Amino acid sequence: MADKSPNVLLIIVDQWSGARLGVAGHPIVETPTIDQLARNGIYFPHAYSESPICIPARRTLMTGTTPRTHGDRVFDKSAPMPQIPTLAGAFRSADYQSFCVGKLHVYPERDRIGFDDVYLAEEGRPHLAIDDHDLYLADRGYAGKQFLHGMSNNNYMQRPWHLPEDCHVTNWITSALCRTIKRRDPTRPSFWTASYTHPHPPLVPLADYLARYRQTAVDEPLTADWAEDLDSLPHALKAVHTYWPAMKAGALADAKRAHYALSTHIDHQLRVVFGTLREEGELDNTIILICADHGDMLGDFGLFGKRVFYESSARIPLVLMGLAGDVRTPAGSTDSRLVGLQDVMPTLLDLAGIDIPSSCDGLSLVGDIKRNDLYGEVMENNSASRMLHDGRHKLIWYPAGNHLQLFDLKKDPDERLNVAGEPSYRDIAQDLESRLATHCYGKDIADGWVRDGKLVGYDPGPYVPKADRSFSAQRGLHYPQPPAGDSNPTAGFPD
Repeated sequence: MADKSPNVLLIIVDQWSGARLGVAGHPIVETPTIDQLARNGIYFPHAYSESPICIPARRTLMTGTTPRTHGDRVFDKSAPMPQIPTLAGAFRSADYQSFCVGKLHVYPERDRIGFDDVYLAEEGRPHLAIDDHDLYLADRGYAGKQFLHGMSNNNYMQRPWHLPEDCHVTNWITSALCRTIKRRDPTRPSFWTASYTHPHPPLVPLADYLARYRQTAVDEPLTADWAEDLDSLPHALKAVHTYWPAMKAGALADAKRAHYALSTHIDHQLRVVFGTLREEGELDNTIILICADHGDMLGDFGLFGKRVFYESSARIPLVLMGLAGDVRTPAGSTDSRLVGLQDVMPTLLDLAGIDIPSSCDGLSLVGDIKRNDLYGEVMENNSASRMLHDGRHKLIWYPAGNHLQLFDLKKDPDERLNVAGEPSYRDIAQDLESRLATHCYGKDIADGWVRDGKLVGYDPGPYVPKADRSFSAQRGLHYPQPPAGDSNPTAGFPD
């Protein structure tokens, strides 16, 4: 066993906040499998998405680079992957067989970005690419019916899944991955990626999992004085309030239950994956890392979705289990260093004994070098925001209107008190503002949002709400297949 190269399993979940785990102390969400993984390895409580939107976050994850290096902080749906080494490509270059099952969110949609093969589940975009989950549904007699539940990919309505259990995308990803594990070349090590599309909406859990939470009084959304006066909020937050109007308390509680049900469903399906590895004799020789691309505000401060740097959106789960006996991944340990998605690629390569490409911006999480701060960035319009986190204090800057927020996460982990204007935090605020300014580039400099090392922002004018004419990117009947086309400019969130 000692002479055999380790397998590596990367598990990605979509829109799952770092606080919504048992190991993180969440009072409601059941995640026994992930909690056991943490007891077998390292839990990283301070892991963040540098750009908490699907495509930029996944580019960071798959290249080990920041948005500045890979070129996207704006959710560019039609941008090819940059010509830099990918995580899958690095493993292939080391003679690993490399497979992905689930969501990739790249362009072109069938680009394998270094994997030998990809079984794709792209959340109902048949006008862009052939989707393997759609093919499976057609084989089962449900061609084009994936979204006939009526729920949207960007909305918080909820209902139970409408097709048989094996047709649910979580079950399909699990089954397809387990078959891939069984079909491996036994003479070579494997790099597997399971990329689950939930708990990202649509909120359509299996009825059994929804029933688990029906009798549970879910946690109340976070509130804060700074979030109450909508007229005083930055344009970026006003846009979120416009896109997702306030929900009645009962509807919000049901949305949370559905989100938690989708999460527990994934957690239980991971047991099937780990059981398959165990029965194949590969579990003890497999490094496992689970993370998310970003979180979900899920009603905290009246906000939904991602694209902001509050903990519920930007903080992600990250758990790493190394090989048994590897002193670099001690069982039951917690590592409080600042972590970004850029660190996943160098960490997995380091643990597998593979050279880390010089293109990587990230740091190995089993190495001795730790960062002093983590920079985050999203968008280049009136919804733009920037973040600097020093491990205790988090500065959030909205260039449109030059809004600043500062949170002391040691005293105020729920971000209820903005201390940006308090005299006792003046020196800390000035230091973080100066440090954040040094990270800014491109439009931030060219348009004068940052001048002479200072954050000055710009006047965006009055806020003008934009209608959601896509009905939150609602899907429809997909058989016959919709006309082929480019990435829909109305998908997701209005500009």
